[in-house]
Amino acid sequence: MEIVVAGHLCLDIIPNWQAGSLASIKPGAMIQVQGLKFSTGGAVSNTGIALKRLGFAPRLMACTGDDHLGSIVRSILRREGVNPDRIASVEGATTSYTIVLNPPGTDRAFIHYPGTNDTFAADAVDLRGLEPGVFHLGYPPLMRELYIAEGINLEAIFRRAKQGGWITSLDMALPDPHSEAGQAPWRRILARVLPQVDFFLPSLDEILFMLDQDTFYAVQSGSRPITAELLDGLSGELLDMGAGAVGLKLGDQGLFLRTGAGIGGRLGEKWANRQLLSPIFQVDVQGTTGAGDTTIAGFLAGVALGMDPAEVVTLANGVGACCVETLSAIEGIPSLQEVQARIQRGWRRVLPTIPHPGWRAAQDGVLYGPMDQGEW
Repeated sequence: MEIVVAGHLCLDIIPNWQAGSLASIKPGAMIQVQGLKFSTGGAVSNTGIALKRLGFAPRLMACTGDDHLGSIVRSILRREGVNPDRIASVEGATTSYTIVLNPPGTDRAFIHYPGTNDTFAADAVDLRGLEPGVFHLGYPPLMRELYIAEGINLEAIFRRAKQGGWITSLDMALPDPHSEAGQAPWRRILARVLPQVDFFLPSLDEILFMLDQDTFYAVQSGSRPITAELLDGLSGELLDMGAGAVGLKLGDQGLFLRTGAGIGGRLGEKWANRQLLSPIFQVDVQGTTGAGDTTIAGFLAGVALGMDPAEVVTLANGVGACCVETLSAIEGIPSLQEVQARIQRGWRRVLPTIPHPGWRAAQDGVLYGPMDQGEW
């Protein structure tokens, strides 16, 4: 089945910073580093390359400039075996980039330039000549043309894909609250776009920021616990807006999935009215860069292979777990067969601490909610 991954793409420029801290950056100071690494970043790169490593042949749709940075992006993708022929090159423009400041012993800081991501609009997605399969788009809050005018371009992209017979999927990003994107009318944007989206796959933080900022800041501060009731309320609201299914990425608490009745008509009754919580797998975490994007890669892979919902969320967790075993976003992603074999050998899960009264645990390690109508 054809898989298209579209949206945000940038070049990460990562100095090898071995000594000092961010406090060392002062006017007139010089910080010596030990080399430089280039890596592609963003949903298109992380999800797309992860799918390639799993054994698929994803089509990538994004924008770069016709500059040296764009050439580096394309060379990295080719090295990973991904064809960049559907990535547009904008004449005279600068490719989006992020300078990653990662000194030892402290959290990272980023200097980001949106570049050509802000020019990505409806005409950047061309599905003509492709056999309909799975269409995924990531990070519209970091792409200006997709959130201005209440998301008219974003809606146009998904409407065309849905009408063309594609299974549609959307991931988000958390914008700077003080930026233009952070002030965008996200509730209205989602109400406009979600009727065209089969799988809406944001993180819990992202969707709380967009729908309920009081609860977002309460959860961030620890004054409001995450509960199954909170997840049900959010997912129910998003289903009422028109999404076919809602998958909430919960970090170390796993992956929550809630589906409506309508998606059963598109993907089969096994998808209708499901309520699942898939715990994470036990790993030695080295870094979390790309965890959400690679989890989505596993999710899309399961959908493309026709797996049932419990198998899909399990595979998604497995791919995400492989990601966090290394520092980079995609270095740890093995073949699909390796991930599946590890799961089948009894890979241990870590039960979530989220209160979930009335939920049932099954032999597959997935938790099934009281509203779940699947057969298990």
